[in-house]
Amino acid sequence: MDTVSFAEDTAKTALKKGCDKAEVFIKTAKRLSVEAKDNAVEALESSRDFGMALKVIKKQRLGFAFTTSPDRIADIINDALQGADWTAPDEYVDIPDFRPASEVLVIDENIKNTKEDDIIKNALLLEKAALDFDTKIKKVRAAEIAIATAKTTIVNSKGINISYESGYITASVSALASDGQDNQMGWDFAISRRLSDVDFILIARSASKKAIDLLGAKKISAVKVPVILDSSVASEFLDILSASLSAEAVQKKRSFLAGKAGKKIMSPLVNIIDDGIMPWGTGTKPVDDEGVPAMKKTIVSGGMLQGFIHNTYTANKEGVMSTGNASRKSFKGLPNIEITNLYIEPRMRQGSGVRSESTCLPDRQAHTETEKGKDLIKSVSKGLLILEAMGVHTANPVSGDFSIGISGLWIEGGKIVYPVKEAVMSGNILELFKRIEGVGHDLRFYGKIGTPSLLIGQMDISA
Repeated sequence: MDTVSFAEDTAKTALKKGCDKAEVFIKTAKRLSVEAKDNAVEALESSRDFGMALKVIKKQRLGFAFTTSPDRIADIINDALQGADWTAPDEYVDIPDFRPASEVLVIDENIKNTKEDDIIKNALLLEKAALDFDTKIKKVRAAEIAIATAKTTIVNSKGINISYESGYITASVSALASDGQDNQMGWDFAISRRLSDVDFILIARSASKKAIDLLGAKKISAVKVPVILDSSVASEFLDILSASLSAEAVQKKRSFLAGKAGKKIMSPLVNIIDDGIMPWGTGTKPVDDEGVPAMKKTIVSGGMLQGFIHNTYTANKEGVMSTGNASRKSFKGLPNIEITNLYIEPRMRQGSGVRSESTCLPDRQAHTETEKGKDLIKSVSKGLLILEAMGVHTANPVSGDFSIGISGLWIEGGKIVYPVKEAVMSGNILELFKRIEGVGHDLRFYGKIGTPSLLIGQMDISA
């Protein structure tokens, strides 16, 4: 269907029926996923979706409705208008003005043209590569590849009229290693908007290596030592922090960063960027889900908090411009606020006079097993490289306090000496970021979140 004409007609009809402003959001999507197990297809799932949402503003009152059927347009217009009659006036409710969209690519023709047989072949390859890595790998619990494409259309009565295609591929694998006395799991994952950025063999080997590295893990006594967060673990902490960067969370007093804009909140080594126009980033889009152009923003510079991310509503409340961070979890709801491509800027490689822009791209180079915080490990006389963390999502979103299970590798004299299991690390997320004493150059993205390895000063580790 011609979603643009469809959206234009819907907005015009809504205006004729009595609203002052109208915004139409349409998303069509298709997804195919394959799971391989025992050298065969364990599961194959395919889906196609259509969703349409209508937001109307009538005398500063908000109305909203959605449908999964193109035949119900008259109904959702009436539902939205009636909804506006029952809501309270809100001076900050609005739709954004037109601004030219950012020019970025978010659809890879190779992803768009991938066939079912190709996905099956790569899922089987993912499983085989994990098993072939070492004889200690006894089983692959899950080897899954998914590919998805979508078309997003946004039209509003202030002149925004855009439609764009997007796509992505994901790959994940879990491998079980055994030495006859101990069993350990290793996992790895990749997601990209570009097929060529995903190396299935490298992902499989990384998962297998993690499992083998943890074989024979020991328990340790309670200690207070420096820790290195592997990029995968660091990304989980940055993900928790990202929720507090939302202006909505700040305005609702649900952010531990409230009142800290313009203040030093982290180590001076830390720069955090939210880049909605990063080439081929998972969170890259020409516009956000309200039609505001995506952009690149420095959130933390030299440890100082520069500001927060906004959608149209929170920006109106603060008297600022939207930062292009409106995001819908689904067409069934109004936009919230979400990061685009959020990452901690990696440091320069030794001997390099300038930072390479390519180090900030979510590409294959950032996913090499040999990087893994090597330089940081050499700098630690006694400490722990954390490879896995369990329960980071349980950190208190308001206070930032956490207590999580961890496993990893014990370091002495700048070298790995043995694996560690069943330890617990406690602390506070903001304090953890203040204690950063080293930033690696091994930036890697996990979805929309990217970090290099991080060296953290003294942390409490208990058995």
